Amino acid sequence: MDIGRLNLEWAIELISAFAKSGVAGWVISPGSRSTPLALACRHLQGLKTAVSPDERSAAFCALGMARAFGGPAGVIATSGSAPANWYPAVIEASLDLVPLVLLSADRPVELQGCGANQTIDQGRMFGTHVRGYVQLPHADPAPAMFRRLRFDAARATDLSRWPLPGPVHVNVPLREPLLADGGAPQIGLRVATEPPTVTGRPSLVSAPTAISGISDALGGKAGLIVCGRGRFGDRFAGEIVALGDRLHCPVLADPLSGLRFGADRSRRLVTHYDTFLRGPGFGGGSRPEWVLRFGGAPVSRALERYLQEAGDAAHILVSPCGDWPDPTLSVTQVLHADPSEICAALREAAPPPGPVEWEARFHEAERRERERLGGDRSLPVEAQVIRGVLSALPEGARVFCGNSTVIRDVDSFSGALPHRLELAGNRGASGIDGNVSTAAGMAVGAGSPVVGLLGDLALYHDMNGLLLARERDVTLVVFNNGGGAIFSYLPQADLPEFERFWLTPTGLDMEKIASLYGIGYSRVDDAVGFGEAFSRSISLPGANLIEVVIDRRESVRRHREFWST
Repeated sequence: MDIGRLNLEWAIELISAFAKSGVAGWVISPGSRSTPLALACRHLQGLKTAVSPDERSAAFCALGMARAFGGPAGVIATSGSAPANWYPAVIEASLDLVPLVLLSADRPVELQGCGANQTIDQGRMFGTHVRGYVQLPHADPAPAMFRRLRFDAARATDLSRWPLPGPVHVNVPLREPLLADGGAPQIGLRVATEPPTVTGRPSLVSAPTAISGISDALGGKAGLIVCGRGRFGDRFAGEIVALGDRLHCPVLADPLSGLRFGADRSRRLVTHYDTFLRGPGFGGGSRPEWVLRFGGAPVSRALERYLQEAGDAAHILVSPCGDWPDPTLSVTQVLHADPSEICAALREAAPPPGPVEWEARFHEAERRERERLGGDRSLPVEAQVIRGVLSALPEGARVFCGNSTVIRDVDSFSGALPHRLELAGNRGASGIDGNVSTAAGMAVGAGSPVVGLLGDLALYHDMNGLLLARERDVTLVVFNNGGGAIFSYLPQADLPEFERFWLTPTGLDMEKIASLYGIGYSRVDDAVGFGEAFSRSISLPGANLIEVVIDRRESVRRHREFWST
C-alpha cells in the first residue's frame, strides 16, 4: 500500500468535507507532519488560504478570516509544540464566540509516550476553551472509514457554530511516508463526490407568556436598550429602532454592535454616553427602571457603572446562545432567543411608551456631545484621527479596533455615521496580542481592504503579523504613545516604578520595522498630516503603516479635560 498516497487522499477527503460543511478558508503554517493537509488545501479549488510560519500569528489570522466570513475558518499546524502557539487565539475565539476549526497534525499512536521527536500529548490540549475535541483515526482505505471521516468533519464544523459558537480541535495522526511514491501525484487522486451533510440552526423564540411578562415590566416606565458587541443580522437594526420608537426609550449602541454606522438612525441611537455618563451631573438624576440588553458587555466602563448602580431595575439579557455576558451580576432575567424576534414580539405586544422627559434627557445630552465634538479643536489627537478615519472610509469598509486605549477612544469619540462600516475587535479576552494578524485575516477573508487601529505595544506583540499584512490591502494606523499609556489613567501611574514596570516603552523605530517587513511607512504627529497620509494609503494597493506620534502627557491631559467638562 502507498501510505503517502492514502494520506493525501485522506486529507483531501477531510478538507473537502470541511469545505462542504462551511469552512471557507484555512491558514497554514509549514511543517512536515502536516504536509498532506497543506497539499489538500492546495489541491482543492475555491478555498481561501494564507500561509504564516508563525503559528500564533496564523491562528489570529484565521480568527480574522472567521470574523470576515461570519462563519468558520480553519488553521493547520504540524505536530509537537506548534499547535500550542494557537492558545491565545483559541481563548479569544472561545470567549468571543468565533467559530474556528483547529486542525493539528500528530504523530501516530506507535510514537506516543516513547520519547519520539516532536511528539507531545496533543489530546484535549486546549482544555475548556474549545467546544469539542475530535480524535481522528489513522488514514484507512476502507469506505466505511472515509464515511466516518466526512461525518467527523461535518460534526466538528457544526459544533463550532452551534449551540455556542467557538473553536473545535481536530487532531489528525499521520504515518510516514507523508508523500506518495515519487512525490505528490497530480492526477488520479480520489476526489470526494458525496453530497454534504446539511445542518440547520433554529430561530429561537420565547414563549408568549415570557413576552407578555416583559412587556408589562417595560411598559410606561423609564428604560434603556443597550446593544453590546455582536453579529445580529441585517434585520436587527430596523427592529431595534422600531422597538425604541414604540417604547420611547434611547438605544445605547456600542461601537462593536454594528448599529452606529449605517442608515441614519440618529433619532433613536445614543453613542456619546461614555462621555456624559462619566460625571455625576447626568447619572445622579437619571436611573432607569428597566434595562434590555443585547450582545456582549459594553466597552464603556462609565456605562457599566451606570447600569450597575441602577439598583432594583429589571435587567433583561437577550442571548441567542448559552452565554451570560453579565460582569456586573445585574441580570434579573435571561432570554435565550433570537434578538430580532424578541424585538418584533415585544413591539407586537404593544407596551405603553415611557415618559417623554426621560428619553429627551438622553437625546439632549447626545446632541450637546455631538456639537462639542464637531467644533472642539482641543480634542486629543487620537480622537481627531479616529473621527477622520471613519469619515473618510467608503461604504462597507472594514475596520479592526485594537484594545487598550484604542477601542475606548473609538467608543468615546466615533459617534454615528450614515454610511455603513463594519467594525471588529478582539474583545473576548481583550488582549493586545494578535491584533495585526487579525486585521490581516479580515482582509484575507473579505478580499477587500481593511484598516487596523492599534497601539505601539500591540504592534510590538504581533510584528510577525506584518508578514501576512504585506500581501494584503491593509492600512495600519499605529498610535505611538510610548508604551502602555492606558496605565496613565490608573493609580499605578503615581508609583516611582511606573515607567519601567507598567509603561514599558520599547523605543523601537517603526520606520525600520516597516522596512524590515517590506511595507509602506508614514510618520505624522497631528490630524492634518494624518489626513494626507491616510488618503494616500487607502488610494493605493498594498500594505502601509502610518505612525501617529502621541505626546502621552498631553494626550492624558486632553482626555481628562474633555471628560470632565
